[in-house]
Formats: sequence, C-alpha cells, structure tokens
Amino acid sequence: MDRMNSGAVDNRKLYELLWGPRTPPRRGPRPTLTLAVIAQAGIAIADAEGLDGLTMHRVAEALGVTKMALYRYVPGKAELVALMLEAAVGEPPLPPEGADWRGRLDDWTRQMLCRFRRHPWAPAATCGPRLHGPNELAWLERAVAALTGTGLTGDEQLDVVVLLAGYAANLAQHASTTVDTPSQHSEAGLVALLRGRADRFPSLDAAVRSAAHQADGDQALDFGLARILDGIEALITARAAGRIPPRS
Repeated sequence: MDRMNSGAVDNRKLYELLWGPRTPPRRGPRPTLTLAVIAQAGIAIADAEGLDGLTMHRVAEALGVTKMALYRYVPGKAELVALMLEAAVGEPPLPPEGADWRGRLDDWTRQMLCRFRRHPWAPAATCGPRLHGPNELAWLERAVAALTGTGLTGDEQLDVVVLLAGYAANLAQHASTTVDTPSQHSEAGLVALLRGRADRFPSLDAAVRSAAHQADGDQALDFGLARILDGIEALITARAAGRIPPRS
C-alpha cells in the first residue's frame, strides 16, 4: 500500500519538518522547492476540494515536479497535511490591548474560527492525537496565558482551551461557505422543512420563526461563546470564593 494513503506517520521526520531548521534535502539534484511553497500548494487544493481531493500526485502536478521529487521533501500525505495546517493557522494575533481574560479568550476563539472558516478542511486535520507545530503551540500559549492568575488549575486551563477550540471547529464544520451568516442559512433550511408541518413540530416551528426576526450577525457564535465564557467565569468566581475546590 502507498504509505501516503495508509495513515502511517513518520513522527521523527514530522518533528524535523515542523520543528527543525527549514533546510533543503542534501542528496540528489539542487532543490527547487521549499516546504512553505509545498504547503501553500496543498492548501490551495484542499481549500477547493477538501482533504479527499488532496494527493501527493496533485500537489506535485501543481508544482510542476514529479511525485518522486516531492517525496524528497515530504514523505507522505499525513506529513503534508501537518505542514499545511501549521501554515493555515499561522501565528496567533496579539490579544486586544487592555482586555481581561474573558475579552482575550473571546477574541482568541473568533480568530481561530476565522482561520477555520478560511480553510474548511483544517478542523478535520486537528482531530486525533498528533504532533503540534510551533504555530499551534503559540495559539495554545496565548489562550493559556489569558487564564493565568484566574485561579484555575493547569488542567482546567487546558480543558478550557480544548473546549473553545472544539467549539470553533464545530461551528466551522457546520457553517455554509456560500453565505455570511451560517446560522441564518441553517434556519432557512429548517423553515423549508417545517413548511406545512407546524402541527407536528410546533415548538421547533415557533423557535425558528422567532429566530428569523432577530438581528443580523453570527448569532450561533455570539450566543454559544458567551454562554461558554459565562460558565468559565462562574467557575472562576466560585473558586475565588472557596465554593469549588481545585480538582484533585
């Protein structure tokens, strides 16, 4: 079986690709590509066709080289996707000046969602145990730093980051790429399904019709993110008052 389709990952090589110096291959002809160029070629294909449309052959073709030549830089598709994800998320932006922990995490989640919506394949690429690159760790650092001094333990801080990242990924995966307001697009589909069936789904029909009259905006993000941050704030407040002890 072709290793690029087997799901096997050479972790040693992947570590070198993500964390080592970006040096070209030493053997063979003089290198004509860079890892950054290869990653961008893969991103362009995945943005248009998803990860299912991404193959080493397609990337090599887009770069004007043979597949075997591409293997001199990247050993397989799994490693290629890791490089693509690192490039797609990029370095995290600086937190809003003067923002408290809540404002910083609100901005962090929105910025993460923006990256995911720009590259719809990225949430799927973050699933499962894997080796993180420096850009991803920088995102984690920014989120954990926002919680420093809140009274949350280290494991709670990491759980908060996982919760917010998962929420952003879930929204991105369910968002429509053809409209600016995914929640409204989803509601429009429900309206069509409920037409003539209000007697069977009366509560759902009433809720959807009410939502159609709400103000424009990313309602799913605004509502859900506010409720998540409310819960985190309640925990921080209770911890400070001694009502909830740290997890043992």
